[in-house]
This record gives sequence, C-alpha cells and structure tokens, in this order.
Amino acid sequence: MKQQQAPKRSLFKNWLSILGPGIITAALVFGPSKMTITSKMGADYGFSLLWVVVVAICFMTVFTNMAARIGIARDESLLTLIRNKFGETTSIVIGIGIFLVATCFQSGNATGVSISISEATGTNPQIWIIVFNVIGILLLFFKSFYALLEKLMLALIILMLFAFLSTAIMIETPVGDFLKGFVPSIPPSSVGLIIAFTASCFSIVGAFYQSYLVQSRRKLSSDRQTTQRQLMGSRIGIIILGIMSAAVMVCAANTLHPQGIKLSSAAEMGRALEPLLGTYASHLFFIGLFGASFSSLIGNAVLGGSLLGDTFGYGNNLNHPKVKLFISLVMIFGSAIALIFGNLPLELIVFAQSITIFLVPFIGIILFLIANDKEIMGDLRNKPLTKFWAILGLVLLIALAISNFYNLIK
Repeated sequence: MKQQQAPKRSLFKNWLSILGPGIITAALVFGPSKMTITSKMGADYGFSLLWVVVVAICFMTVFTNMAARIGIARDESLLTLIRNKFGETTSIVIGIGIFLVATCFQSGNATGVSISISEATGTNPQIWIIVFNVIGILLLFFKSFYALLEKLMLALIILMLFAFLSTAIMIETPVGDFLKGFVPSIPPSSVGLIIAFTASCFSIVGAFYQSYLVQSRRKLSSDRQTTQRQLMGSRIGIIILGIMSAAVMVCAANTLHPQGIKLSSAAEMGRALEPLLGTYASHLFFIGLFGASFSSLIGNAVLGGSLLGDTFGYGNNLNHPKVKLFISLVMIFGSAIALIFGNLPLELIVFAQSITIFLVPFIGIILFLIANDKEIMGDLRNKPLTKFWAILGLVLLIALAISNFYNLIK
C-alpha cells in the first residue's frame, strides 16, 4: 500500500516544486484591490478592456521569466547583485521602496479579508481584520515556513479559480462582445483604470520577488530541476493570474454593466450578482474575495518583510527572527491603517495602485540590466527577443508614469 502511495506524493511534490514560485507570485499580485479595479473595468466598460489583461500579462510574463532566470543563475540574492553592481544606495532605495509599497497595500488586503467574512456573516469587519492578521503572524512561527506558504497559496489559488470561473461560466456571455474586447480601444475616461490595472497586474515588484522564490524552491528541492521546468512553473502562475483577471471582468461585464451599476467597492459585485444567480453566486464571490485577500495578505507581507531584511543584511530566510519581525511589521502597519480609515473607498485603491507606477520603472530598469549582464547571468542572460519585449515593457511603464503624473496635476 505504501509503495502505491509514494508515487502520488512524489508527483504532488514534483508539481509543487515546479508551480510553487509562480503560484505565490500570482496569489500575491491578485489581491482585493486588483479585484476591485478589474470589477470596475467590467462594470463601467463591459468587455472593451479585456485587451488590457492580455497586454499586462504578456509583459508580466517577460519580467517574471527574467527574474526567475536570475534566481536560477545565481546563489546570491537579487538585492545583493544590485548592491554589488550599482552600489548600496541603489539597493537600499529599492528595498525600502518595496517595503513601503507592500505596507500601503497591506491595508487593502486586510480590508478585503474582513469584507469577505463580515458581508457573508453580518459581523463587524474590524474583528476579522485583527483575527486574520494574528493568524498571518502566527503562521510565521511554523517550521519550514516557505513550504507551508507554497501549499497555502496553491489551496487559495484553487479556491479563487473555482469561485470566479464557476460564476463566469454560470452567466451566459455574448461571444461577439467577448471577442471584440480583445481589440485594443480606449473608452472615454478609462485611462485612470487602465493605468491602475497595468500597475497592479504588470507588477515589477512581484516579478522582482520571483527570483527569491525560485532560489528558496531550489534550496528545498532534493533534485536539481531543469531550467525549462523552473521557468515553466513561473509562466503557468502568470497565466493563472490572467485567467482570474479575465473571469472577474467577465462577471462584472455580464451583470453590472447592463444594469448601469457603478461599483464603489469590491463587495458590491457579490450583491449585484444576487438578483441573477441568487445567494449561491454571492457566496461564490465572497469565497473568491477571501482567497484573493488572504493570499495577498500573507504573500505581500512576506515580500515586503523579506526584502527589507535582505536590504539591511539579514538575508531573506523566512525563518530568520529579524525577517519574521519585518514581515510582522507589514501586517501590523497594514491592519492599523485599515482599522483607522475603515473600508478604503475605490478611488483611494485606484489612486494607490497608480502611485506605484512611479517606482516600478526604476526597479524594472535595474532588473533588466542585471538580467542582461553576461558576467552575472552567463548563458541565461536575456536573448535578443526578450530584450526587445522588455524594452517595450519599460517604455510602457515610463509612458504610464508620465500619463499618471499628468492626470494627477490636472
């Protein structure tokens, strides 16, 4: 009997080792603010902005793949490589910048978790902010935290896929309108949402962290995986991110847009589905909202805390006491902001996502230069086609930053 079960366990571990880093990146990027922005895109503009998902996912794949190759090529962390190549000041600016961005968005994650439970149970959301942040901090004290993190994220991703795809499939989607959505167009007053979505989905910070996830997985693996298998796992994670984004937009486009409902919070999407599909659809949505929120609550805090630890020379080992402290600080500060300001309005979420666009071009350029360095990367350095798409991605980020700056000062 044991001989029959061993191959199954081995197969699961094999898939987990391949998909783990990509799954964690998808989970931490797909948070409640992302759901809110994507829902509003579908509610306000129907299917017409589906093309934005494809563009953002394509560029996210390029930069995630780039960071994964850095994690495969080197044993030193990415911030260490940046410190050696560009100096300590550059690495400190990036490390602290990422920590601050993670802390800012942690408030949205804490709010999303609380809404998903309080709306479904009719309880006080502030209680759940405290409860799930305490749970998140307690998880840090489990041995082999990275291995636990992988399994938790995989479970939450499966939960989200089930909730969003089930809801999207249950609604009849007009095929013609759906396909037209992949033809690029910019509806009036949609630029702000396009910038916010691109900043959240084409997440340079998430791609940056992929190098750390790949290195952590390499240390846990008993066998040396091929480069192609490791890169495949990163790509699959980003593809899943795109599928979930499209599913949320399709749900909003099918239900909210025809009714002319203007979304003011992520939770309203669950209530808007009730007249069409009953409480079952609403519960499905809240399951998805919880999965998105809790996975980002954990993943975002780990990202910000571990990179700050690496910035100050403590490394990024999730079992290091100082790294655990920094991760806890992201959770504590984020939950404090959520408790003080309450349910963050949609406009603040969109504004915060847009602000990050000013930091990411700088991080993207540094990531690109490291991946191009032959001395650092060897045969895994960027190929000409990757350089072409990466430069296009950087041009897009810089253009979005300029456009966002113009919109903010108007």
